[in-house]
Amino acid sequence: MIHRSLSVLLAAGALAFVGACADGERTEAGESLPAGEDPDAEERAATAARPEDCLLLVWSDQDERDVDFDRANDFVDGGAISCATGTSPSQFEAAIAALRAAAGSGDKARLLEQLGLPLLYVNADGERREIADRAEVEAVFDEIFDPDMLALLQQLDLKRMSVAQDQGGYFELGALWLVVERGGGRPRLMTVNRQALGEALAAARDKASRNRASPPSFD
Repeated sequence: MIHRSLSVLLAAGALAFVGACADGERTEAGESLPAGEDPDAEERAATAARPEDCLLLVWSDQDERDVDFDRANDFVDGGAISCATGTSPSQFEAAIAALRAAAGSGDKARLLEQLGLPLLYVNADGERREIADRAEVEAVFDEIFDPDMLALLQQLDLKRMSVAQDQGGYFELGALWLVVERGGGRPRLMTVNRQALGEALAAARDKASRNRASPPSFD
């Protein structure tokens, strides 16, 4: 699975809260220091922040906030959005809505506006390419955003997003990664992984095939 670390995290004083919010669960990229190397680890573990604390930290970086929406939608697969990414669910919702609309419009320029640079592109063979120039993205646009990828973009739903600690939000085994560039800010599409999308589609087809083969249950 391809991913990218956040380029900007919350302020240094908030890092203890953000790191502790995921109920002790971390991805490989966010593992804690071995015992004895972090003298404050036990104290932070004993005073682990609640998800509400993460939202408070995120809101403090925002001029406008949607408190009710954020509280109702903070939890997805992987933990609390606010704790894992350093921004609010409403910011992800805004980014997702813009991506859906851009992908459905057929307007290449609208979709390009939603991308962050450099864009990490992984082709169907797993070859990675970091594209730092918007003109270069335009040159390979049809390869990156083929019909399957555009279809996925049009079906994005916050409730189907997963998060990885300090890395961002992702869909379909990491086919798309939305990354937050500053605390409290709106995420941008930073990784497009066609290999992961192919694996996700294959898994979905396999599951559908097995379901069709299973006899109906009358229990």
